[in-house]
Amino acid sequence: MTLDQPPYRPLLRSGHAQTVLGRYWPLPKEDPRFPARERLFRTKPDVQVLAHENRFEAAENVPILLILHGLAASSTAPYVRRSTQTALAAGYNILRPNVRNCGGTEHLSPTLYHSGLTWDLRCIVDELAPAPLYILGFSMGGNIALKLAGEWGDEPPPHVRGICGISVPIRLGLCARELGRLHNCVYEWRFMKMLRQTLRKKQELMPEQYGAFSTGHIRSIYEFDEHVTAPAFGFRNADDYYEKCSCASFLPRVRVPSLLIHSDDDPFIPPDTYADPVFEQNPHVKLLRTRYGGHVAFLSRHWPRFWAEEQALAFFAALGA
Repeated sequence: MTLDQPPYRPLLRSGHAQTVLGRYWPLPKEDPRFPARERLFRTKPDVQVLAHENRFEAAENVPILLILHGLAASSTAPYVRRSTQTALAAGYNILRPNVRNCGGTEHLSPTLYHSGLTWDLRCIVDELAPAPLYILGFSMGGNIALKLAGEWGDEPPPHVRGICGISVPIRLGLCARELGRLHNCVYEWRFMKMLRQTLRKKQELMPEQYGAFSTGHIRSIYEFDEHVTAPAFGFRNADDYYEKCSCASFLPRVRVPSLLIHSDDDPFIPPDTYADPVFEQNPHVKLLRTRYGGHVAFLSRHWPRFWAEEQALAFFAALGA
């Protein structure tokens, strides 16, 4: 896939500057015609997932865009809200699930969450049938969506028309270690702060299950996954978790048309993460790679300002043509 439809002219040629500016860029006004409504999905007898929904009143034949957020974020993350307004203007109904325990939903599930937890998304996708469905996953959300597509293999749900992942950490181990480097210390500190808050809330709600976990000695995402995520979900250790939950090993089995958008200056994802022959070998999986763009940013010098999100919608529109 070429990069000239339209060409990408980055607003800034710095991955860090793009990442930070993208996070704090002013949000568009919400369209009052499509107010957000809460919707609960029961994915297991003891698990509910809270989603926010923006939809047209006459919605029977309107395609749905499911937007899945990244690590320690929620359905109200800036990039999710921005994509919601853009996609509504393009004629989609929107569903924005919160991954378990995110967005203040710790009380809705007895478990924590991790970057390969596909069960909830699988259940939500099934419940949304038969409306045409497209999935847009940011960072961790993209890893979950593409891992699920690989799990479906040759039998994906027929109503799932396409998947796009933006800034996806397709190899979780490489990305966790990259996040632990000195130049990423501010980002990692922010992620750790939010993960600790989630664990503390779980400990308050369910002390018998989580009271033994301690994060006082934990200083990195890798250590959090080693001492909290892995034992909480039965993985041997962090490396076992990363190996089994990285979508890279599932990409060869993907049969849903999928697009991954990645920038080589992404502070969280080392460039060699995407040195994978699957992008040449699997015709269902395409890679759109840029030199600049940061993480979940891709700010453009020209309008529309957020280039990657426009590319995602263009990809979905082409699939629906």
